This record gives sequence, C-alpha cells and structure tokens, in this order.
Amino acid sequence: MAYWFCLTHQAVEPDAGCAHAERLGPYQDEAAAQAALERARARSEAWDHDPRWNDADLED
Repeated sequence: MAYWFCLTHQAVEPDAGCAHAERLGPYQDEAAAQAALERARARSEAWDHDPRWNDADLED
C-alpha cells in the first residue's frame, strides 16, 4: 500500500485520497509520508546552497 501527504488537508492519505497534483509521494509507510514536508524543506534548503544549482552568479 502506498501513502501520500496531502497538501490541502496537511494529512497522510492512502491511494484513494485527493488528486495526485495536491499530494507528495508515494511513500512506503505512513511515517515517511508524515515526514514529507520536512524532507521537502531540507532538500530545498540544500539545493539553495548547492553551487551546482546556484545561478545567481550568471548574467542575464
């Protein structure tokens, strides 16, 4: 069974939940789905400081 984190309801849902466009996942268990937002925040923070993805030095 797959679990998803619903961004609309801020809750873990099974496959038969909201539309996939409103969810993060799928995850193998409820605990992983519950941690989805923290995982996304951590990844975004890492990417913001990754020089391979930092294009602030590029000229327009």
